[in-house]
Amino acid sequence: MKMWAGRFRQPLDPGFERWQRSFEFDRRLLRYELEASGAHARALKDAGILTADELISILEGLEQIGERAKTEPSFLDDGEAEDVHHFVEKQLVALIGEIGYKLHSGRSRNEQIATDLRLFVRAGIDQLRHELEELCNVLVDRAEQAAGAAMPAYTHLQKAEPVSTGHWLLAYVEMFLRDADRLADCRRRLNVCPLGSGAVAGATVPLDREFMAETLGFEGSTLNSIDATSDRDFALEFGNVLSIFALHLSRWAEEMILFSSQEYGFLHLPEAYSTGSSAMPQKKNPDLLELVRGKSGRIVGNAVALMVTVKGLPLAYNKDLQETQEPLFDSTETLLQTLPLVTEWMKAVEFDFERMQQAAKSGFMNAWAAATYLVRRGVPSRLAHECIGKAVRICLEKDCELKDLPLNDLRALSSAFDDDFYASLELPSVLALHDVVGGTAPARVRQAISVARTRIESLREEVHADT
Repeated sequence: MKMWAGRFRQPLDPGFERWQRSFEFDRRLLRYELEASGAHARALKDAGILTADELISILEGLEQIGERAKTEPSFLDDGEAEDVHHFVEKQLVALIGEIGYKLHSGRSRNEQIATDLRLFVRAGIDQLRHELEELCNVLVDRAEQAAGAAMPAYTHLQKAEPVSTGHWLLAYVEMFLRDADRLADCRRRLNVCPLGSGAVAGATVPLDREFMAETLGFEGSTLNSIDATSDRDFALEFGNVLSIFALHLSRWAEEMILFSSQEYGFLHLPEAYSTGSSAMPQKKNPDLLELVRGKSGRIVGNAVALMVTVKGLPLAYNKDLQETQEPLFDSTETLLQTLPLVTEWMKAVEFDFERMQQAAKSGFMNAWAAATYLVRRGVPSRLAHECIGKAVRICLEKDCELKDLPLNDLRALSSAFDDDFYASLELPSVLALHDVVGGTAPARVRQAISVARTRIESLREEVHADT
């Protein structure tokens, strides 16, 4: 039986009926539909619509539907169900008889889907934040292992200054912890319950909305029934947070691809996450990294699709909103599948610390340290900058590094140069020079690792509290 068929004389066109169904994808929401239906049933009993026996019967029926869905995959192959709401009602009536129809008293599918999607996004956020905690832990572990090694840092894809390898890895921890914060902020805003909003004007029976919200773990109830049934801001926000997250993963993947190339040689690709070429026997390709980079485009595209879908919708519910579900599901599931693989890749990757260290010693990456040497001897910063620039030009003509220039050549540029200049150019001295909070001086990196572990532990506690 259709949930809406009484007013109609003619059946739906078969092609249109198949085309407009959403059960093929919204069955992902079954768990949340059952939870929300259980809360609604209890509220109906408190409102005098259901007897105690009817409530027990409905709750047992909902539980059976959930169990069958877990143990019988074919149970969900229902070619008649219009959507997840219709499926649950249809199965419930098959199990307990016409009492099952009472469950829909005082509610609308408009509020049901709004509730189910909020529950889905909330659960997705909790899972993603857990996976982020795992990834950040691994990154900090690798940063600690690599803290004594150095590598070039780049600006404009040109060698800039040497940094510790641990400092470089901690940059990704910062990105991903911001993603975890954004997810938490999104969770806070979405965590209100639409149940009791009806189709658009509110429920038609005296339901205890706060009871239903509390039962489902929401912080409270939505305050306007029109907004509650048509709002997808939480989905748009979630989609945009995921797109930023995906961009961070894509940047990480791109850099790992570059650094694994023969031209850089800073790391060796884990064979368990790479493939070869069907034509060139020597190849080892960064497949996981390339797919992470590629999937970011889908996730950004999904965020755009969500926004465009709702941009011209009048209040309140419109069928267009059905189209917000698949992009939401796709982005969530794509990242939940991707993150554990990224974490395992980071555990398995091998860094060539010796090559990274050697690369950090050439290319005039100690030039700012050289200018700082002059500044500390009283030379104005702009003049010191110009002086070292001239020294670099001489080195380029002589095909040498700053450390190779004779002191007489340097003193021809500035009388501030002395014998201790050469010690200031050594890699340990250059790293130690950046002795500020957030800098790459070894002591600061060790401090940053400790702070990162504390922040990740706070994230872990938040995730466990939420779940």
